[in-house]
Amino acid sequence: MRTIVKYIPILILAALTSCTDVVDVTVQEGPERLVVEASLDWEKGTSGNVQTIRLRQSTPFFDEDNIIDVTGASVTVTDDSNGNRFTFIDQNNGAYQTNSFQPVLGQSYSLRIEYNGEVYTAQETMTSVTNITDIFQSREEGFELDLLEVNVVFTDPETEGDNYLFKFQRQGDLLPMLEYAEDEFVNGNEIEWWFEPEDEDNIRPFEAGDIVDIEMFGISRAYYNYVSILIDQIGGVGIFETTPVTVKGNVINQTNSDNYAFGYFRLSEVDRASYTFVEDTINAK
Repeated sequence: MRTIVKYIPILILAALTSCTDVVDVTVQEGPERLVVEASLDWEKGTSGNVQTIRLRQSTPFFDEDNIIDVTGASVTVTDDSNGNRFTFIDQNNGAYQTNSFQPVLGQSYSLRIEYNGEVYTAQETMTSVTNITDIFQSREEGFELDLLEVNVVFTDPETEGDNYLFKFQRQGDLLPMLEYAEDEFVNGNEIEWWFEPEDEDNIRPFEAGDIVDIEMFGISRAYYNYVSILIDQIGGVGIFETTPVTVKGNVINQTNSDNYAFGYFRLSEVDRASYTFVEDTINAK
């Protein structure tokens, strides 16, 4: 055993020093697909009339700088209870907008997109969300006891099956941080949901003076299942993490099922708030 251990570093060193050739790997590119960003969010206290749906084409994995906006499509959303149709006008930049949408909690809506001679459809229900009742900071709940985290307090409704999507975005950061939750074990209780940036993702911890914008969405169970897979894959692939798979949403190509779309048609009520971190010692509320 000692002899084997002794020679393992030598073999590794030899392998590393001998592998000097550069290998070009050709990455196979999949077909271009329609990407649908159809999140209709009804902020509490607003009419929810102005809504935007964005369409683009998928791009190769390593092509991060080339976003192909889709223009010339026909986009409508229909209230399934009364047939009211809301037309989303092409803004010629990939965005399609309406200022006449009528959101109704618990109501089913249907999306229809006509593009390049094909028809894409989806159906979803406008899902309610409870109120954020308090926001405070602490250093007690997170994985690192010396780091600041933000705590969001809300009371889960007594009805079972509530699902949540949280979006945290520190002002000045390029991208938001997402988390999801369900009420399986906390149904009907007051909940303190804490969040701190993950150090392994090279995101700096919260500091005094930081302002974080918080959004809490009510989401359907189907979207919860979809976004949980998506967020887990965003976290990267490690020895204990999920193997990447093609994540299909609820947008169906009725003309050619093989040419499926990416993205999701979601309708959510959302409660929004902001919090400014202050200097503290243990817990500032």
